[in-house]
Amino acid sequence: MTETEFLSLIDRTLSQIEDVFETAGQQGDIDVECSRSGSLLDIEFLGNKSKIIINSQAAVSELWVAAKSGGYHYKHDGAVWRNTRDGGELMAALKVIAWEQGGLILE
Repeated sequence: MTETEFLSLIDRTLSQIEDVFETAGQQGDIDVECSRSGSLLDIEFLGNKSKIIINSQAAVSELWVAAKSGGYHYKHDGAVWRNTRDGGELMAALKVIAWEQGGLILE
């Protein structure tokens, strides 16, 4: 994958994640605020002031997630983003993280 393709994939991925979190926040009673700056997405749970930060690491073609539960690295396998340690899928992991960290249910 070229750097241009990677950056395009990152842009689509972060937009998708932002949409999922904002939609979930609007449908429930958990206040979530997403802010994006380039290839960094900051998701804040307003109730407990905790954050999930997702950003790209273009030099190694990875997407990194920082949450209360830890830091995670993901590489795209051609279909989905996979955790570099356990092979778990990014969106499945974000569902668990969102619930554990802020009580937010992602669809």
